[in-house]
Amino acid sequence: MAPEERTVKERDIRTLFYTHLLGVFTIVATTFVPSFFLEKFSVLETHLTWLGICSASVAALNVGFYFLIRPNPPAKRNSVSHKVSRFLKCCVYFLVSCTLFHLITVLYGAPLIESVLETFSFAVILSTYTTLPCLCVLGPNLHAWQRVFSKNGASSIWDKSLQITTLTSVAGAWLGAFPLPLDWDRPWQVWPISCTLGATSGYAAGLLVSPLWIYRNRQRLTRKGS
Repeated sequence: MAPEERTVKERDIRTLFYTHLLGVFTIVATTFVPSFFLEKFSVLETHLTWLGICSASVAALNVGFYFLIRPNPPAKRNSVSHKVSRFLKCCVYFLVSCTLFHLITVLYGAPLIESVLETFSFAVILSTYTTLPCLCVLGPNLHAWQRVFSKNGASSIWDKSLQITTLTSVAGAWLGAFPLPLDWDRPWQVWPISCTLGATSGYAAGLLVSPLWIYRNRQRLTRKGS
């Protein structure tokens, strides 16, 4: 690997690390900052409020850093109509993702009629952790999505970061469902608290782990991307 290429790669990894660190800080901040403005706010007692705040904060951070960093800039300048079309497609894909996660959650045992708002809020935050970052980096390009999430398909640090954070978010949500049927009668066993906390913990863990994994395997990613 050439010195210039190595410098760019390490600089990108540092950018990724600081971006992810700010993402973790944002999630932590959503657990206590709203209490200064909202009475009786808590992650457990006002869980839907926290879900909305956390989803909006993480979404704003992802979109903001997309415009600042531009991990995959277009090869040529696109027209306004193309940008509007791309934005609308991203919105549709995000809504489809929320709907699919909602349906999958119901198929796995979530209440069909009761707690519809809770289930959809869980689907929204899971889509915010998984689908939205992919839309920001890859856009509404299904071929790029298939490439990134296929075996050995990640060719850049941004691709690998998407793989890791998506996997850890879904795995965290899945693990969070295990305590639900247990007869412990704890406040965090109310649907969907344990699943959203699991997804959030998994996403935060992925944000911290992915830069470290990428740094250890940066030469392999460089060879694949060259």
